[in-house]
Amino acid sequence: MAFTIDFVDHVALRVSDMERSAAWYEEVLGLKRHQPPKWGSFPVFMLSKRSGVALFPARKDDPKLDKKSKNVKIDHFAFNLNNEQFSLAIAHFKELELDFNIQNHHYFKSVYTSDPDGHTVELTTLTVEESEFYPQQ
Repeated sequence: MAFTIDFVDHVALRVSDMERSAAWYEEVLGLKRHQPPKWGSFPVFMLSKRSGVALFPARKDDPKLDKKSKNVKIDHFAFNLNNEQFSLAIAHFKELELDFNIQNHHYFKSVYTSDPDGHTVELTTLTVEESEFYPQQ
């Protein structure tokens, strides 16, 4: 394999009520709420150590069954890689002539692509010290 994934970073969920969902993940699964200050009111991360869910507000006026809808659904999932493996992944995607885009999220750098069914897959790497993003647990 051209690169190695460290762990599932997060699954991004479009939810109808951010506060209700955050409370549920805290109460039912014991996840800890984390809101990175540079990102504003969302996403709200609900974490256990370095893995969890990222909550985004649903766009309730979007059609429910349209694949591109931002209504209640799983938005994307992300795998975490170290910086070296992230660079290897981009080189691998280029070799495969895969469609992808890279985004800078202040704390992370991410590359996005789609699987054959159109699911958005994110590979992400931390660009700051762990203590600058992850809460101390």
